[in-house]
Amino acid sequence: MPSLPSKTLETFPNPAPGRDFHIHMEIPEFTCLCPKTGQPDFATLILDYIPEKTCVELKSLKLYIWSFRDQGCFHEDVTNRILDDLVKVGLRATLVGVVGIAVPFALGAYVVGPALLPGQSDNTYLFLGATLAATSVGITGRVFRDLGRLGMAEARIVLGAAVIDDVLGLVILAVVSSLVQAGSVSVGQVGMIVLEAVAFLGGSIIIGRLLARHLAGRLARLDAGPSMLFALVLASGLFLAWLAHAIGLAPIIGAFAAGLLFEPVYLKDFETPAVVRDVDAALPESTSESLRQLLRKVLEKHTRHQHEHMVEPIGYFFVPVFFVLTGMQVDLQTLADPQVVVVALGITVAAVIGKLVAGFAAGRGHNAWIVGWGMVPRGEVGLIFASVGKQLGVVSETMFSVIVIMVILTTLLTPPILTLLLRRKETK
Repeated sequence: MPSLPSKTLETFPNPAPGRDFHIHMEIPEFTCLCPKTGQPDFATLILDYIPEKTCVELKSLKLYIWSFRDQGCFHEDVTNRILDDLVKVGLRATLVGVVGIAVPFALGAYVVGPALLPGQSDNTYLFLGATLAATSVGITGRVFRDLGRLGMAEARIVLGAAVIDDVLGLVILAVVSSLVQAGSVSVGQVGMIVLEAVAFLGGSIIIGRLLARHLAGRLARLDAGPSMLFALVLASGLFLAWLAHAIGLAPIIGAFAAGLLFEPVYLKDFETPAVVRDVDAALPESTSESLRQLLRKVLEKHTRHQHEHMVEPIGYFFVPVFFVLTGMQVDLQTLADPQVVVVALGITVAAVIGKLVAGFAAGRGHNAWIVGWGMVPRGEVGLIFASVGKQLGVVSETMFSVIVIMVILTTLLTPPILTLLLRRKETK
């Protein structure tokens, strides 16, 4: 099916958000109609920018440029209109992420929490709000991928917003946890905790990346094999998790910061995976250049992400253990209580509404329902937040059961509803 011009600009998450790098694009085929004569006007557009959270997807940019072909406009006007649209693309994911945190948190902490669970402490309501603010897009991403829709604008907005949700959600968790431990809710105390959480995340990333380059190089001289790389990644995660706990923050914040440290450039001194070397060496001389380039892209992908592949099996062990421990904390008797079920359904409705509101922040030209439902699943993130609250003694057995039901419902509802919305969009 041939492509059609479009006014929708798509983006994808910046693969190296911690580094400033320059992107240069030249588009020599730009054309529009002269507003004076009605004749075609030709120009070469040059796009230079340093990405922050997102990058512009090239195919959508070409289709966007194509959309000006039959429009009468001056080149000076078009240039500024394109600049304005490019800026808006990055802002959409940011806005969706911020709204997707603020609205569910407010609903949980100040509306449905006090209304459905009266008599609880302020800290309990704050933890409920933090749990509703969480987002886990693993399931959503799988739906987009299985349907071949990862490249659509709504999918990229959801994935970009999820990064913002992760950071803001962790800051909220740090603030709420520290407030519970300190027993203070003053404005000054909240401000200090926020600064502490942000400083820890920022400091860990900045200082860690300065040290990572040198530390990785020194360790690679001792042993450049996969065992040393595995030990480096695992030790960094455990150390930062401990450091976060030592200064009064949730260990998950430290673990998250550790995950942001590792980029292929810092691990370039380690050996290329053996399978990559063997495949590269086995390519016959007669291999066409196009096939050789295609295979090299695949091999480079595995080379860049070898540390992820090594750590991933650990998750296969610890994730089931986490869910077993979470299940052991659920009192089945509370699940049989009709009142608890009713409260859980009310909390689930609030959780869904909060994320659907965020979907409308994507703006015109995007399907707000797809974006909103893409942000709905809480998954393991919501359970982690609830577990932290239970360890601190502010989340009761009943509250924990309510949150578990909410997590299960939002996780089960999202795939079929999102699939239906995506298929409806395809048929239009």
